[in-house]
Amino acid sequence: MIDEKVADSSTAPGGQRPPGARRIQDAVIRFAGNSQDGIQAIGGFLARLAGRTDKDVMTYMTIPATISGGPSIYQVRLGTGEVLSAGDDVDILVTFYQHSYNDHISTLRDGGILIYDSDNVQPDPNQKRYRAIGVPITGQTVEAIGGTAKDKGKNMFVLGLIARMFDLDVPKLETMLQAYYKGKGEDVIRNVIGAFNAGYGYDIGKVTDTFEFVVPSTRVTRKQVVMDGNQAIAYGALAAGIRFGAGYPITPWSSIMEILRAELPKYGGIFMQAEDELAAIAMACGASYSGYLSLTGTSGPGLSLKTEALGWAVMAEMPIVIIDVQRGGPSTGLPTSVEQSDLNIACFGGHGDSPRIVLAPSSVEDCFYITLEAAKLAREYSSPVIILSDQALATRFEAWEMPDLAKLTQDISPDFSARGPNYKPYENAADGIAHHAPPGTPMVDGKYPVVTGLEHDEAGHPASRPANHVMMVAKRRRKLQVLAGRLPKAETYGPAEGNVLLVGWGSSHGPIREAVDKARAAGESVSSLNIRYIQPLQPGIGEIFEGFNHVFVAEINDEGLYGYGQLAALLRARYCTDKIRGINKTDGLPFKVREILNGMNEKLKQSAEPALVSA
Repeated sequence: MIDEKVADSSTAPGGQRPPGARRIQDAVIRFAGNSQDGIQAIGGFLARLAGRTDKDVMTYMTIPATISGGPSIYQVRLGTGEVLSAGDDVDILVTFYQHSYNDHISTLRDGGILIYDSDNVQPDPNQKRYRAIGVPITGQTVEAIGGTAKDKGKNMFVLGLIARMFDLDVPKLETMLQAYYKGKGEDVIRNVIGAFNAGYGYDIGKVTDTFEFVVPSTRVTRKQVVMDGNQAIAYGALAAGIRFGAGYPITPWSSIMEILRAELPKYGGIFMQAEDELAAIAMACGASYSGYLSLTGTSGPGLSLKTEALGWAVMAEMPIVIIDVQRGGPSTGLPTSVEQSDLNIACFGGHGDSPRIVLAPSSVEDCFYITLEAAKLAREYSSPVIILSDQALATRFEAWEMPDLAKLTQDISPDFSARGPNYKPYENAADGIAHHAPPGTPMVDGKYPVVTGLEHDEAGHPASRPANHVMMVAKRRRKLQVLAGRLPKAETYGPAEGNVLLVGWGSSHGPIREAVDKARAAGESVSSLNIRYIQPLQPGIGEIFEGFNHVFVAEINDEGLYGYGQLAALLRARYCTDKIRGINKTDGLPFKVREILNGMNEKLKQSAEPALVSA
């Protein structure tokens, strides 16, 4: 948030920064318009520029669920400190239409700045809470590039306006614009640059403040990448050595499929767009059976359809990576909104006892690394691994340190070395892990194993004897228990004991940490724990719970019949303590920091204890 207490910076000659620019730590900027206005492009360029100028960034967007489009926003938080959330309150609100103003003016903080298109918006003239700055965005765009392109140029005009307001690196921005639009022809590039320059040339400094980001003295310059969570998963899969994928389009998974379809052939791989979700996971299972670790993905409705074949992969102990980019449900639900309500189906979906590994990334950076880990675990434990991402992670941009791809990239080609004698892929070993041989692998004794969805013996041949089923069920369970013992011990953010422990998973990790920082800055005893390994749970969680009076699990799903959500229910079942309670919401939006703090205080009131820090 722009801090009113930050001192004005000094003015330097040579265009180093505009006169009167105020130095700031970070800023939250929200663009509100329609999906057709290209406001996502503005946010995307700002996010990428942040990555190229050593800033942290986190974005947040809403898009309509209808093909015809409709109201949309894009929020960008830029800063030179650690950015953990997209921000509760907006510093700068840019509104394109009257409905944009009406719907989003409440998000603007007291003392914030409203920039509105004076050709289309009439703000409340009696308000005193914020500063309203009218700019004829539509008219200025028409003047710059002509009337026929005004609807496609307003976003670039606004980008130029923001670049001037925050003294951003214009040469880098122009280079990015040239590269992004180079495939659309010289006329488009001319209009884009013309609109941008018109916005930059509009002297916003005459009517409002201009700003410059402080460069911390302790900041270490790093080479950064900026991407969204879906991109991070796709490139994580490539680095992990996955060379086969299959899927069916569904929001918000589809962009992973599009990236893999374009990129896999460059590395000798292939991506198949199947006729439906059932065929997609069946193809992936077949590819893994052939010795090539495969990937498929979907969102909640598609995961429902995949569960039968997922059960086959559990029974056959077939390594496969399944991406679930969660959205609001049930049924087709809220296709473009966030929810964390697929945990139960990810862990338990399907008939029979069918244990599988379930992981949840906590940031865009973690989306990349967790995909690498999922591939590794799938192969090591011959198990399906489900990655529970969500719509917020899928669509938001973050800046993070460039990974060392030379060290991380793997070659996981099939091993066709001869097996035997007495080779048994499902041997009832102490660790319970199966060891498959791809079809075509020579067998020394000429005895070839079988892969089937029927219960089977150690060689894979169908076997329905009661004692055999007991043995094999225990074997499939045991390998996940072995994995649980090998996982890193759980650690808290903040002290390992105290009054309140905030627990979360997935995209709620950042806002929860920011809530802890705010509470601890006020002198309160609050820590947090992020659950990255959902099934199996990592060791040490129970001991951590014992060190706190209250354990509140913040998750974006319903509180259920008994007052707690899906992860909270899993934790209560595992650790048998009613101190675990839920902070839940189902509005389809990411957690705000104040929502977590308010939820925590409300739970404490129910416990007849004093509320903690004010949100």
